[in-house]
Parts: sequence; structure tokens; C-alpha cells
Amino acid sequence: MAKPDKVAAVAEIADHFRNSSATVITQYNGLSVSQLSQLRRALGTSAKYRVAKNTLVQRAAEEAGIEGLQDLFVGPTAIAFVQGEPVDAAKALKNFAKDNAALVIKGGYMDGRPLSVDEVNQIADLDSREVLLAKAAGAFKAKLSQAAALFQAPASQVARLAQALADKQQGDEAPAES
Repeated sequence: MAKPDKVAAVAEIADHFRNSSATVITQYNGLSVSQLSQLRRALGTSAKYRVAKNTLVQRAAEEAGIEGLQDLFVGPTAIAFVQGEPVDAAKALKNFAKDNAALVIKGGYMDGRPLSVDEVNQIADLDSREVLLAKAAGAFKAKLSQAAALFQAPASQVARLAQALADKQQGDEAPAES
């Protein structure tokens, strides 16, 4: 019979799996408590970093309908349950892993499928949502400016043509008066 505290832990982890936009599975072997606290601060509010026993995590993943991660639950495992933007959390984990070799990214889960380490790193290399929106807005503004110049060009050409005709008529009238 399962102990009530283990049942509660499995239910809590399963809830995290269900409510997360993505998860990143890591191995934290060799990180101190202060380094784990530093990692949690680096993740901020975008993710919850949870250390758990592999058997509990496997049961919780099964309960939440998450498949394809069983091979990752080996050794000391901790999971970042991403609440917000997956890019921000993946960047924080990747940057922390650069500075602390003891943190190893094993893989992840997003959009109903498992992610490899390379895919997690590709997500980390993406620009944040705000930067992508700013780039899109800049591109739209540039295209609108080009369109405005294109629509203005015929009107300015007509104005120059009318001025040239007026100048020519004045030029033709001036020698006739002499």
C-alpha cells in the first residue's frame, strides 16, 4: 500500500505536468543547496524547479499522460516545470549549465512530445516573445513606409511633370515677347 505522502507527491507532480507549458528534465548531481537556490532565482517566476525521486516522477508522468520520458529518469533528477514562456526558462537553464558543469540538461517535453537536448538548446537560442514581437513590428513598419513611398511616388512625379510643363510654357512665352 502506498504511503499518503508519496501519493500526495505523485499527485502534485502530475498536476505540475498537466499545468506546464513545457518541462525540462535535468541532472543536478554535484550542485550545492546554494547553487540550486541560485538556479531557482535565475528561473524566476517562469518555472518551478523540483527535485524528486525518479519512481515518483515516472508515476506522475504516467498519471498525467506524459509519454517518452522514462529513459530520462535515471540518476539524480530535477524538473523545471515551465509556467510561462518556454524560451525564458530554457535560456536560464542553458546559461546556468554553462557556468555550472554539474547541471546537465537531459531533455524535455513540450506540445505533447518529448524533446531532445538539442531541441531544448534550440528553444533556448530563440529570441524571447517580446523581441520577436518587436522585430515583427519593425518589419511591418518598414513595409508600411515602403508602401507609403510607393503610393506617394506617382503624385510627386505628376507634380514634377506639371512644374516642368509650366516652366517650359514660361520659357516658350519669354522669347516670343522679345
